[in-house]
Amino acid sequence: MHVSLFLGYLYLTNSIDFSKSFFICFYSLLTFSFLLSRFTGTALQALLNKNFGVRKDVAILDMNQGGSKLARYLEQQSSLNFKGFLDEDISVNEQGELVMTSAARRLKAAVNSGVEEVFVSIDTRSMNNLTELIKEGEKQCIRLKFVPDMTALEANFRFDMMGGFTVLSARSEPLEAIENRFKKRLFDVLLSLGVIVFVLSWLYPILAIIIKLQSPGPVLFKQLRSGRDNKPFWCYKFRSMRVNKDSDDRQATADDDRITPIGKLIRRTSLDELPQFFNVLLGYMSVIGPRPHMLSHTEQYRKIIDKYMVRHFLKPGISGLAQVNGYRGETKDTWLMEKRVENDIWYMENWSLMLDVRIVFLTIVNVFRDDKNAY
Repeated sequence: MHVSLFLGYLYLTNSIDFSKSFFICFYSLLTFSFLLSRFTGTALQALLNKNFGVRKDVAILDMNQGGSKLARYLEQQSSLNFKGFLDEDISVNEQGELVMTSAARRLKAAVNSGVEEVFVSIDTRSMNNLTELIKEGEKQCIRLKFVPDMTALEANFRFDMMGGFTVLSARSEPLEAIENRFKKRLFDVLLSLGVIVFVLSWLYPILAIIIKLQSPGPVLFKQLRSGRDNKPFWCYKFRSMRVNKDSDDRQATADDDRITPIGKLIRRTSLDELPQFFNVLLGYMSVIGPRPHMLSHTEQYRKIIDKYMVRHFLKPGISGLAQVNGYRGETKDTWLMEKRVENDIWYMENWSLMLDVRIVFLTIVNVFRDDKNAY
């Protein structure tokens, strides 16, 4: 709004005669005012909560173990005054139905004690009784808020609305939103074009000549790897090894006799991964994401590692959160792959564009470090 009004003013007055000191003072005061208003508002809210009793009194009608977890959250909210549980006399019969006479008595007692809202932790056993409970809450003139209890399930559920239907997703995936996919794809295209034009345009022929001189075979090494939705794609790298028959099954190890002299350098500096920017430009990979594994390793680890295939919901990346956290290179033990999967899933559920930028920065920093796993 400020920019629009300012441009409109310049257009109507046809004047840009402003001093530098005016701009500096104006925007400094504007920034300070925004910060001051935020802190003032927070301080005022805390003062009202503490001294004038404006906090809302709430309680929990505890039907399951999710209530205790909800209570810990409510106790931490400065705008709410958590009064406790209303579950002492509530019982459930053999059919999983609430004994509503008891619930009515507890809700009435809650109203008399000043409670304004009651949170109800519900599970699938209680769903059939919600209508009666809502009616009872309305009789007592008390608001009921229902919190589905998912504590028994190890998943980060997300609720969505689709054509009037409530859809429960097993995971929170920011990249399911089309605007986030657009941001990530734009970032991928711009960065990959920059690397191809300004780096690979001159580095490719230099490395190609050295690779050819040190070992017969193609300049690029291509291999089928697991992509998004477990669809295989051809992944490209600068060839760092002598041509061999074990490349589709055997991981590179420390002091691997297959690695050429130039291969040691480009693997240690991750230059061998640069051709994958072509994979990014073609849409098979992303700059940041879970590292693509050989097809044989995907089949191996999907059988022994829980949630291993979840990482394939995303496009594979040239670098990833697991790699900048030190989980790269050879996976001698199963727990190393488990840590990779853990990092990859966390990345998927917490993606942001700034997280991608941060991982790119850390990847560049790691190139100049002596990484013991870079071989």
